[in-house]
Amino acid sequence: MCGIVALFAYGRAAAPVERAELVAIRDAMIRRGPDAAGAWIGGDGRVGLGHRRLSIIDVGESGNQPMHLDRSGLSITFNGEIYNYRALRAELQQEGCVFRTASDTEVILHLYDRHGAAGMDRLRGMFAFVLWDGRRNGMLLARDPFGIKPLYYADDGSMLRVASQVRALLAGGRVGASPSAAGEVGFLLWGSVPEPHTLYRDIKALPAGATLWVDGNGPRAPARFWDLRAVLARAQAAGAGAGAQAARSLLRGALVDSVRHHLIADVPVGVFLSGGLDSGAMVALAAEADLRTLTLGFEELRGTAADEVPFATQTAAAFGTRHSTDWIGSDVFAGERQAVLDAMDQPSIDGVNVYFVSRMAAASRLKVALSGLGGDELFAGYPSFRQVPRLVRLLRPFGLLPGIGPGLRALSAPVLRHLTSPKYAGLFEYGGSVGGAYLLRRGLFMPWELPDLLEPETVRQGWGELAPIAHLTDTVAGLDNARAQVTALEMGMYMRNQLLRDADWAGMAHGVEIRVPFVDSRLFEQMAPLLLGPAPPGKQDMAGSLDRPLPAAILQRPKAGFVAPVRDWLLKGADQVVGSGERGLRGWAKYVLARHKATAPGPGRRAGRPFPATA
Repeated sequence: MCGIVALFAYGRAAAPVERAELVAIRDAMIRRGPDAAGAWIGGDGRVGLGHRRLSIIDVGESGNQPMHLDRSGLSITFNGEIYNYRALRAELQQEGCVFRTASDTEVILHLYDRHGAAGMDRLRGMFAFVLWDGRRNGMLLARDPFGIKPLYYADDGSMLRVASQVRALLAGGRVGASPSAAGEVGFLLWGSVPEPHTLYRDIKALPAGATLWVDGNGPRAPARFWDLRAVLARAQAAGAGAGAQAARSLLRGALVDSVRHHLIADVPVGVFLSGGLDSGAMVALAAEADLRTLTLGFEELRGTAADEVPFATQTAAAFGTRHSTDWIGSDVFAGERQAVLDAMDQPSIDGVNVYFVSRMAAASRLKVALSGLGGDELFAGYPSFRQVPRLVRLLRPFGLLPGIGPGLRALSAPVLRHLTSPKYAGLFEYGGSVGGAYLLRRGLFMPWELPDLLEPETVRQGWGELAPIAHLTDTVAGLDNARAQVTALEMGMYMRNQLLRDADWAGMAHGVEIRVPFVDSRLFEQMAPLLLGPAPPGKQDMAGSLDRPLPAAILQRPKAGFVAPVRDWLLKGADQVVGSGERGLRGWAKYVLARHKATAPGPGRRAGRPFPATA
């Protein structure tokens, strides 16, 4: 995994690209790419590309970036992995392309040279890249289908700046740092900042599965080449899936194929192993490889029923992996709290577990690890798959009575906030629609609580920009299958904005690439008809499809949620910053947001100026 940067002075009056700015943004991402660094500025000074490299494929100097296809005037800076690059390379060679490296990066250059932006949907992997097309004097930005890899940009009307991290763009000293109302409101609603917003008004995220073309006329609107909802809609329209035996065979084949592709690397690959089904399945599916497995244990849970270490140890023993366990407690977290906050590119209420297991991987000299992330979204492992449809069925009739929901909420909220979860006050107002029920299920703070946390004008502006209920409704538009609806919401909201982003910053803090075989566009396309069929597979069906069974204790173990001691650690020593005794994730959210705002450049200012005006 890597850190990328691009600058494009597309406006006629724009000043040329400054090398010092390019390098400042690039080197703010040194943890993403500690192995090599590169920078290139085009001959006319209007475009610059930079790269920090974590060497995974073609680890020698030939794989360094930015990379160029000189005869075609193409240059690229690329972050990610293309898992089908060998097959694409063979096809392109048959078409006459001549390769000079063994990298997946060069495959993207030749694919674009032959097929243009239309070739992007042929890439299987996690990726974010910026490609300069000297023939057309334009720049193409692209991001993978699920948004596994981040890509942010800032456009001031004459210069486009692009990077893998929000903080890196700020480190360049030219991007405005005015706060985004939508970013702040969105974070308090969800516990993460919903895309395309960030905490800063001038910085946006490129949507997942999209490209963005920029030339002398400025940026075009993002264009999607892959859409989660569209895949679900096609599967829904196709009707009943395969029979039970055929479905099991298809499921097993699709999972084996995805894991096989995600094992492609020129360095050793490990697995993050918990005591659950998802990571256990990763080990079972990858058992033919010489695997290292890593488990994080919590001192406060050692020897209790909630301790995952014995279950993970059983799985490792069953499949003969080289297994390691690292124990941490509140003292370790306290010592690393500031480092965790510094590593967060955007505020998050999660990711602490991933940070520590990634630290463990780095200490074991692993650069790549597989994760079971995405299994719950794919196989309906969350309570939301049951709770959201049930809530809608029960409460939809109350939506026919205008005003009753807001009225009951206004009366009950002041009382309920002192007795139970504030979400109960909004049941009749929000519970009758899919989007509203999902907000109640996943929301951190409720809409009516926001004025107590932010300035009223910030809430009004942020809520208007986010239009959360309209956005949630649009996410499930055209989907009438309940599982399809919740799948679209969980994958398009929680997984994308929280889990995948946390995996990126927490892994990259230690130079570890986290791969997620359950989050794969080809796997999802194969699985979608089964997921919406008459007998959609669940977690036990997934486990039952494996050629080698998991230990019985793993199969019978109930799903574990957010690790209990982490909740207890989060606010130890943080209350004085937040000014509130509220504990758990809500208190942690206040703390994290306060720290991010305290360390950001002041409102309306630009983020420093660490280099001379000319370079």
